[in-house]
Amino acid sequence: MSASGGTKAIVAALGANLAIAVAKFVAAGFSGSASMLAEGVHSLADSGNQGLLLLGGKKAKKEASEEHPFGYGRERYIYGFLVSIVLFTIGGVFALYEGYEKIKHPHAVEHWYWPVGVLVFAIIAESFSFRTAIKESNEVRGSLSWGQFVRRAKAPELPVVLLEDLGALVGLVLALGGVGLALLTGDGVWDGVGTMCIGVLLVVIAIVLAAETKSLLLGESADPSEREKIREALVDGETVTSVIHMRTLHLGPEELLVAAKVAVAHDGTATEIAGAIDAAEERIRAAVPIARAIYLEPDILRER
Repeated sequence: MSASGGTKAIVAALGANLAIAVAKFVAAGFSGSASMLAEGVHSLADSGNQGLLLLGGKKAKKEASEEHPFGYGRERYIYGFLVSIVLFTIGGVFALYEGYEKIKHPHAVEHWYWPVGVLVFAIIAESFSFRTAIKESNEVRGSLSWGQFVRRAKAPELPVVLLEDLGALVGLVLALGGVGLALLTGDGVWDGVGTMCIGVLLVVIAIVLAAETKSLLLGESADPSEREKIREALVDGETVTSVIHMRTLHLGPEELLVAAKVAVAHDGTATEIAGAIDAAEERIRAAVPIARAIYLEPDILRER
């Protein structure tokens, strides 16, 4: 699977969220709606999320150094983890607090046309952002289901933007429902209930993203299809006869480390074995271009 960073989707989401955040805060100020205030913080947090993802992508491009010989590809994982833990959680906890306060001290929603108008505008804008994220993801998703794509994607940006946009759309519907019920019943408690639902939604998304980015930070192997391609590329049937064992590790979304012990012919000379190892490395890079660091150890396969 390609490890595309989905920059177009990130920029589209950033532009939409900044515009929506301003509109929500204005509407919250005029109407006194807790749902609108929580949604404003949500959109502001989402804007910060996209800023962090862009920053992580930029830092990951730094050249490898003596201190970091395998480069900085994991910067993208670190910033993805920051997004899931810090900003999503802050947005969720703030919404839960605002919802609790609104339920405890309810007051009627004033100037209803402000929050309703902004929520409708936000749903339209978020739908365009979500559509861009889906289109970008479909280019690399292949035959995977959406759940499999989120779990298996080696680049954290697209899953983050997808879940952000999905959470934003569901949150907007919840906010619209809370404001609508508050207006219909004249009871501001419903505005607080909608806000609490938004908080729960954000916390759940934070937990899902934290679990996925944590796995990437710990170090994931290549996809099964890529591992099979590497195994096939290693063996030439002449000098390299089989793979004794192999390990792969993602140094970043687009950088893969391959380490393997391979069985070589008993009567091969040192020159022949060295040439066979070099040829095997070339075959691996041709089969899996993201294999950047390759370490092969020749050995004699002994029958038990």
